[in-house]
Amino acid sequence: MSGTQSAGRPVRLPRSARRKQLLAAAQQVFVAQGYHAAAMDDIAERAGVSKPVLYQHFPGKLELYLALLDTHCDAMVSRMRAAMEATTDNKERVRGAIQAYFDFIDHESEAFRLVFESDLRNDPAVRERVDRVESGCIAAITDTIMADTDLSRERAELLASGLVGAAEVAARFWVAGGRKVAKPEAEALLTALSWRGIASFPLHGEHA
Repeated sequence: MSGTQSAGRPVRLPRSARRKQLLAAAQQVFVAQGYHAAAMDDIAERAGVSKPVLYQHFPGKLELYLALLDTHCDAMVSRMRAAMEATTDNKERVRGAIQAYFDFIDHESEAFRLVFESDLRNDPAVRERVDRVESGCIAAITDTIMADTDLSRERAELLASGLVGAAEVAARFWVAGGRKVAKPEAEALLTALSWRGIASFPLHGEHA
Protein backbone atom coordinates (compact mmCIF):
# COMPACT_ATOMS: atom_id res chain seq x y z
CA MET A 1 0.00 0.00 0.00
CA SER A 2 1.20 3.52 -0.72
CA GLY A 3 2.89 5.10 2.26
CA THR A 4 3.84 1.77 3.82
CA GLN A 5 6.68 0.46 1.65
CA SER A 6 9.26 1.76 -0.78
CA ALA A 7 11.72 -0.53 -2.59
CA GLY A 8 10.80 -3.29 -0.16
CA ARG A 9 11.61 -1.24 2.95
CA PRO A 10 9.05 0.03 5.47
CA VAL A 11 8.34 3.74 5.43
CA ARG A 12 8.18 5.50 8.80
CA LEU A 13 5.33 7.96 8.64
CA PRO A 14 5.01 10.82 11.12
CA ARG A 15 2.83 9.73 14.02
CA SER A 16 -0.06 11.98 13.02
CA ALA A 17 -0.02 10.71 9.43
CA ARG A 18 0.14 7.10 10.56
CA ARG A 19 -2.79 7.66 12.93
CA LYS A 20 -4.82 9.20 10.11
CA GLN A 21 -4.00 6.23 7.87
CA LEU A 22 -5.04 3.73 10.55
CA LEU A 23 -8.30 5.55 11.25
CA ALA A 24 -9.17 5.60 7.55
CA ALA A 25 -8.57 1.85 7.30
CA ALA A 26 -10.54 1.18 10.48
CA GLN A 27 -13.46 3.24 9.21
CA GLN A 28 -13.67 1.19 6.03
CA VAL A 29 -13.66 -2.06 7.99
CA PHE A 30 -16.16 -0.92 10.62
CA VAL A 31 -18.57 0.45 8.00
CA ALA A 32 -18.38 -2.75 5.97
CA GLN A 33 -18.49 -5.27 8.82
CA GLY A 34 -19.83 -3.53 11.92
CA TYR A 35 -17.97 -3.31 15.19
CA HIS A 36 -18.47 -6.85 16.41
CA ALA A 37 -17.44 -8.62 13.19
CA ALA A 38 -14.43 -6.39 12.56
CA ALA A 39 -11.03 -7.67 13.69
CA MET A 40 -7.80 -5.83 14.38
CA ASP A 41 -6.16 -8.19 11.88
CA ASP A 42 -8.54 -6.90 9.18
CA ILE A 43 -7.78 -3.29 10.05
CA ALA A 44 -4.01 -3.82 10.07
CA GLU A 45 -4.20 -5.60 6.73
CA ARG A 46 -6.35 -2.85 5.21
CA ALA A 47 -3.85 -0.24 6.44
CA GLY A 48 -0.90 -2.26 5.18
CA VAL A 49 0.79 -2.40 8.58
CA SER A 50 1.60 -5.05 11.16
CA LYS A 51 -0.61 -5.53 14.20
CA PRO A 52 2.16 -4.28 16.53
CA VAL A 53 2.19 -0.99 14.62
CA LEU A 54 -1.59 -0.74 14.98
CA TYR A 55 -1.37 -1.42 18.72
CA GLN A 56 1.31 1.25 19.11
CA HIS A 57 -1.34 3.82 18.24
CA PHE A 58 -4.52 2.23 19.60
CA PRO A 59 -4.54 -0.23 22.54
CA GLY A 60 -7.65 -1.97 21.28
CA LYS A 61 -10.56 -2.09 18.86
CA LEU A 62 -12.84 -0.02 21.10
CA GLU A 63 -10.32 2.82 21.31
CA LEU A 64 -10.13 2.86 17.51
CA TYR A 65 -13.90 2.96 17.23
CA LEU A 66 -14.26 5.74 19.79
CA ALA A 67 -11.59 7.81 18.06
CA LEU A 68 -13.57 7.58 14.83
CA LEU A 69 -16.79 8.48 16.61
CA ASP A 70 -15.15 11.52 18.20
CA THR A 71 -14.01 12.73 14.80
CA HIS A 72 -17.38 12.34 13.07
CA CYS A 73 -19.55 13.43 15.98
CA ASP A 74 -17.58 16.63 16.47
CA ALA A 75 -17.65 17.29 12.72
CA MET A 76 -21.44 16.92 12.57
CA VAL A 77 -21.98 19.38 15.43
CA SER A 78 -19.53 21.79 13.79
CA ARG A 79 -21.50 21.53 10.54
CA MET A 80 -24.67 22.47 12.38
CA ARG A 81 -23.14 25.40 14.19
CA ALA A 82 -21.66 26.65 10.91
CA ALA A 83 -25.09 26.44 9.27
CA MET A 84 -26.60 28.55 12.04
CA GLU A 85 -23.81 31.14 11.88
CA ALA A 86 -23.55 31.36 8.08
CA THR A 87 -26.57 33.64 7.64
CA THR A 88 -29.17 35.70 9.48
CA ASP A 89 -31.88 34.50 7.10
CA ASN A 90 -33.83 31.98 9.16
CA LYS A 91 -35.20 30.08 6.17
CA GLU A 92 -31.62 29.60 4.99
CA ARG A 93 -30.71 28.42 8.47
CA VAL A 94 -33.40 25.76 8.26
CA ARG A 95 -32.10 24.79 4.83
CA GLY A 96 -28.56 24.69 6.22
CA ALA A 97 -29.57 22.46 9.12
CA ILE A 98 -31.22 19.97 6.78
CA GLN A 99 -28.36 20.11 4.31
CA ALA A 100 -25.88 19.39 7.12
CA TYR A 101 -27.59 16.06 7.77
CA PHE A 102 -28.01 15.20 4.10
CA ASP A 103 -24.35 15.97 3.39
CA PHE A 104 -23.14 13.87 6.30
CA ILE A 105 -25.40 10.91 5.56
CA ASP A 106 -24.82 11.09 1.80
CA HIS A 107 -21.01 11.10 2.08
CA GLU A 108 -19.31 8.30 0.16
CA SER A 109 -17.47 7.15 3.30
CA GLU A 110 -20.80 6.11 4.88
CA ALA A 111 -19.36 7.22 8.23
CA PHE A 112 -22.90 8.05 9.34
CA ARG A 113 -23.42 4.33 9.90
CA LEU A 114 -20.92 4.44 12.76
CA VAL A 115 -22.89 7.24 14.41
CA PHE A 116 -26.52 6.43 13.67
CA GLU A 117 -26.48 2.67 12.99
CA SER A 118 -23.79 1.38 15.33
CA ASP A 119 -24.05 -2.20 16.56
CA LEU A 120 -22.36 -1.02 19.78
CA ARG A 121 -24.88 1.60 20.88
CA ASN A 122 -25.38 -0.12 24.25
CA ASP A 123 -21.79 0.60 25.22
CA PRO A 124 -21.85 3.67 27.55
CA ALA A 125 -18.90 5.36 25.82
CA VAL A 126 -20.50 4.94 22.40
CA ARG A 127 -23.90 6.02 23.68
CA GLU A 128 -22.38 9.18 25.15
CA ARG A 129 -20.88 10.17 21.81
CA VAL A 130 -24.04 9.44 19.84
CA ASP A 131 -26.07 11.46 22.35
CA ARG A 132 -23.53 14.28 22.06
CA VAL A 133 -24.27 14.64 18.34
CA GLU A 134 -27.99 15.00 18.96
CA SER A 135 -27.62 17.32 21.94
CA GLY A 136 -24.97 19.44 20.21
CA CYS A 137 -27.06 19.94 17.08
CA ILE A 138 -30.17 20.67 19.12
CA ALA A 139 -28.25 23.20 21.22
CA ALA A 140 -27.01 25.03 18.13
CA ILE A 141 -30.53 25.40 16.75
CA THR A 142 -32.00 26.18 20.18
CA ASP A 143 -29.63 29.11 20.66
CA THR A 144 -30.62 30.48 17.25
CA ILE A 145 -34.35 30.16 17.94
CA MET A 146 -34.00 31.84 21.34
CA ALA A 147 -31.96 34.68 19.85
CA ASP A 148 -34.72 35.48 17.36
CA THR A 149 -37.95 34.76 19.26
CA ASP A 150 -39.50 35.17 22.67
CA LEU A 151 -39.74 31.42 23.21
CA SER A 152 -38.41 29.88 26.40
CA ARG A 153 -35.45 27.49 26.28
CA GLU A 154 -37.72 24.51 26.89
CA ARG A 155 -39.94 25.40 23.94
CA ALA A 156 -37.01 26.28 21.69
CA GLU A 157 -35.33 22.95 22.51
CA LEU A 158 -38.50 21.08 21.61
CA LEU A 159 -38.68 22.80 18.22
CA ALA A 160 -34.98 22.21 17.63
CA SER A 161 -35.30 18.52 18.45
CA GLY A 162 -38.14 18.24 15.94
CA LEU A 163 -36.03 19.77 13.18
CA VAL A 164 -33.02 17.58 14.02
CA GLY A 165 -35.14 14.45 14.16
CA ALA A 166 -36.85 15.19 10.86
CA ALA A 167 -33.57 15.95 9.11
CA GLU A 168 -31.83 12.80 10.33
CA VAL A 169 -34.72 10.40 9.70
CA ALA A 170 -35.53 11.86 6.27
CA ALA A 171 -31.89 11.79 5.13
CA ARG A 172 -31.42 8.19 6.26
CA PHE A 173 -34.73 7.19 4.62
CA TRP A 174 -33.62 8.90 1.42
CA VAL A 175 -30.30 7.01 1.34
CA ALA A 176 -31.86 3.66 2.29
CA GLY A 177 -34.47 4.09 -0.44
CA GLY A 178 -31.86 4.51 -3.15
CA ARG A 179 -31.84 8.31 -3.50
CA LYS A 180 -34.86 8.25 -5.81
CA VAL A 181 -35.36 11.99 -5.43
CA ALA A 182 -32.50 14.26 -6.47
CA LYS A 183 -30.63 15.52 -3.42
CA PRO A 184 -31.32 19.26 -3.98
CA GLU A 185 -35.03 18.54 -4.40
CA ALA A 186 -35.09 16.28 -1.33
CA GLU A 187 -33.48 19.02 0.76
CA ALA A 188 -35.86 21.64 -0.67
CA LEU A 189 -38.92 19.50 0.14
CA LEU A 190 -37.89 19.01 3.74
CA THR A 191 -36.92 22.68 4.05
CA ALA A 192 -40.37 23.72 2.84
CA LEU A 193 -42.07 21.39 5.31
CA SER A 194 -39.96 22.54 8.26
CA TRP A 195 -39.94 26.24 7.41
CA ARG A 196 -43.73 26.47 7.12
CA GLY A 197 -43.94 25.35 10.73
CA ILE A 198 -41.06 27.31 12.24
CA ALA A 199 -41.95 30.52 10.38
CA SER A 200 -45.25 30.67 12.27
CA PHE A 201 -43.43 31.66 15.46
CA PRO A 202 -43.03 35.46 15.65
CA LEU A 203 -39.66 37.16 15.94
CA HIS A 204 -38.82 39.45 18.83
CA GLY A 205 -41.20 42.41 18.85
CA GLU A 206 -43.71 40.81 16.48
CA HIS A 207 -47.17 39.61 17.42
CA ALA A 208 -48.46 36.16 16.57
